[in-house]
Amino acid sequence: MFDLRPVGYVIGLLVVILGAMMLFPLLVDLMDGRGEWHVFLESALFTILVGGILALSCANGVREGLSIRQTFLLTTMVWVALPLFGAIPLMLGATELRFVDAFFEAMSGLTTTGSTVISGLDDLPRGLLLWRGILQWLGGIGIIVVAMVFLPELRVGGMQIFRSEAFETMGKILPRAQAIAKQISIIYAVLTLFCMIVYLMLGMQGFDALVHALTTVSTGGFSNYDASFGTFSGSAEYAASVFMILAALPFVRYVQLVNGHAEPLLRDSQIRVFLIVILLLVGVTSAVLVYVFPHHPEQAFREALFNITSIISGTGYASVDYMEWGSFLIIVFFFIGLIGGCAGSTTCSVKIFRYQLLFSAIRVQIQRIRSPHGIFVPRFDGRAVGADVLSSVISFFMFFVVTLGIVAWLLALTGLDFVTSVSGAATAVANIGPGLGDVIGPAGNFSTLNDPAKWILSAAMLIGRLELMAVYAMLTVRFWRS
Repeated sequence: MFDLRPVGYVIGLLVVILGAMMLFPLLVDLMDGRGEWHVFLESALFTILVGGILALSCANGVREGLSIRQTFLLTTMVWVALPLFGAIPLMLGATELRFVDAFFEAMSGLTTTGSTVISGLDDLPRGLLLWRGILQWLGGIGIIVVAMVFLPELRVGGMQIFRSEAFETMGKILPRAQAIAKQISIIYAVLTLFCMIVYLMLGMQGFDALVHALTTVSTGGFSNYDASFGTFSGSAEYAASVFMILAALPFVRYVQLVNGHAEPLLRDSQIRVFLIVILLLVGVTSAVLVYVFPHHPEQAFREALFNITSIISGTGYASVDYMEWGSFLIIVFFFIGLIGGCAGSTTCSVKIFRYQLLFSAIRVQIQRIRSPHGIFVPRFDGRAVGADVLSSVISFFMFFVVTLGIVAWLLALTGLDFVTSVSGAATAVANIGPGLGDVIGPAGNFSTLNDPAKWILSAAMLIGRLELMAVYAMLTVRFWRS
C-alpha cells in the first residue's frame, strides 16, 4: 500500500517553517504601527498549528529514505500546499485579495515567477511587501534543493546527468537533501546579504534593499513598486544584473568553491555558454537601441544588460517598457525567456545544459550522416552522454512545447487575445514574470485576467517550476497502482 506518511511529515514541517517566517512581517508591521500585524499573527498561528498537526500525525511513518513514488508526490505537493498557506496573509491583509488572486500571487512568489495581480504596491503595508519577498526567497532556495536532489533522482529532463555531481556519497534522498540544504542555505543567505549591502551602498533605503535582495537572489522579481526596478536607475541596475547572473549559476559550484575547489566553477561549460549568450544578446540589443532609437551608448548598454539578464534568468524585473523597443526586440525578449540559466540555480525555463545536449546530439547525427561508419558520441562537459539522458532531454523539449501550446489554447478559450494567451503561457510555464502586450506586459499586470485564466496560469507555473515531468508522472494511472 502507498504510504503517505513520509510525504505528509515533510510537508507538515515545511508548512510550520512557512508559518514561522510570517513572524518577520509581523514585526515589521508592529514597528510601523499600521495595525496590520494581527493579520500575520493569525496567519502564523493557523499555519503552524495545521503544519504541526500534520507532521506529528505522520511522524511514526518517517523512514531514512523515500521511494520514487513518494518523491514524485512530495516534490509536487509541496508546491501546492505552501501557496495555499502563503496566500492567507494576502487574503486577510490590506490587499484583501480573493482566494484565486491570493493563490495566484503566492504561487507566483514561491515558484519565483514574479507575475503579480496587485496594483498600488507603493502604498501597501511594508509587512505584505516583505511577505512577498520572503515567499520568493524561500521558493528560490527550495528549487535549488529540488533541482540538485530530487530531479536527478527522478531522471527528469536529463537532470540525471548531475546525479553524482559532488554529492555521490551522501546517502539516500532525505539525508542527502538535509546535507545539501545546509550548505546551500548558508551560501544563499550570504549572497543575499552581500546583495543587500551593495544595494544600500548604492543609495537604496534599508527596507527596499532587503526586499529587492530577497527577490534578486531568488531570481523572483517581486518589487515594492508598480514601476518595478524602474524606480531605481544607474548603478543599481548594474548591481542587480551581477547578482541575477550569480544566482543563475549552479550553486553546487559555490559549494565546491567554499570547500577549496575553484576549478569546477572555472571549467563549467554551462557557465561559459550562459555568459556568452548574455554578452551576445546584450551586444545586439545595445546596438539596436543606439542605432534605431535615440539612446546614449551607456544607457543602451545598461538597459540592455539589465532587462536581458532579468528575462533570461526568469527574474522578471523591468526597468523600462521594452514593448516600446520595436517588434524585433520584442521577439528577442520572447525567445530568450525560453532559454533560462544553469541547472542547480534559482532560475527557471529550459536551462542552458539542455540546449547544449540537444545541439551535441544534432551535431553527432550530422556527423553520422556524413560518415556512416564512424563512431560519434554526444558529449557534455567532456563526458560521454548516455542514450537515457538524451531521451529525457528530447522528451522534455517535446513536453515543454506541447505544454506551451495547450496552455496558450486554454487561455484563448477564456477569451484572451492571441498575444496575451501565447506570452502568458510562456511566462507561466517558463516562470519568467511579465508577458508581452498591453495587458500583462512589463507596464501591466495580471489583475484584469478572468478567474479561469488565473487558475490555468497558476497550474502552469507549478508545472513549469517542477520541470513538467515530475507533475505529469502523477497524472498517469500506473503511478497510483500499488
